[in-house]
Amino acid sequence: MSRQFLLISLSLACLGSIMFSAKAIVVKLAYQHGADAATVLALRMFFSLPFFWVAVYWESRQRPMAPISRQDLLTMIFLGFIGYYLSSYLDFLGLKYISVGLERVILYLNPTIVLLIALVFLKKKIMPKQWVAMGLAYAGVILVFLQDIRWEGSLVAWGALLVFLSAVAYAIYLIFAGEIVKRVGSIRLVAFASGSSTILSVAQALILDPASLWTQPAEVYQLSLFNGAFCTFVPMLLVMISVNRIGPGLTSQAGMVGPVATVFLGWYFLQETMTLMQLIGMAIVLVGVAVLATSKPAMVQPRPELAEAE
Repeated sequence: MSRQFLLISLSLACLGSIMFSAKAIVVKLAYQHGADAATVLALRMFFSLPFFWVAVYWESRQRPMAPISRQDLLTMIFLGFIGYYLSSYLDFLGLKYISVGLERVILYLNPTIVLLIALVFLKKKIMPKQWVAMGLAYAGVILVFLQDIRWEGSLVAWGALLVFLSAVAYAIYLIFAGEIVKRVGSIRLVAFASGSSTILSVAQALILDPASLWTQPAEVYQLSLFNGAFCTFVPMLLVMISVNRIGPGLTSQAGMVGPVATVFLGWYFLQETMTLMQLIGMAIVLVGVAVLATSKPAMVQPRPELAEAE
């Protein structure tokens, strides 16, 4: 592997992670134009869905795809509900009350949640090194959380809880997705899961406010299109390309730039407060998750492109 090849691949992974993380910025900007969480989610899923199905069509032209069984189809519909609809909606609701930096570090706890679920339901053993790493990660989140409480007020606790529940829902998605992706492929899984999520989120938006989807300011539609294309579809392609070029390990390590970038993006675009304590807390979270990612035995962990899809 040449140095140039490695640098390009790592750059793709970093750019993909930053673009994924920018989702929270775009959501908050849409809130500033009067949109609510249900509408923002529905528009994001609606605009991103065609990109994924074009990708499925393109992949089917490159190589034959195995038929999808009825059981796999039902599983993907369920994964769309738990991983894209429920998880995303809780995340978007939480973003109304907390900074994008806190939101990103809470979501970055996802590997620890996967590990705890595997302990309880799959009887997977957690090694002492992993316990220490998880303790570090949660201590870092607490530091960032205390900073948000100081600047934003008591509603931060409610927002943080919503985002944490979002991470739990997404951890469940990751555990189930790790098996089915071997049979149907990453692109088809995301396309079908996005399809079911789009139906659910659009139906919810119509029930809550029948006119909400077509009475938004032009800026909301522009932001939603940007969210669907450049914070959802394009970064997933970049991460997948990076995985194919340098493997999931290096791609995941490069993805750690995402949470850090989110803090600076929130400071620049949303004028959110950025403090030294917040950066220290985020650094502690990244160290904890990095230790988990390199610990043995390996965690229950699907491909990086699935872990970033939300």
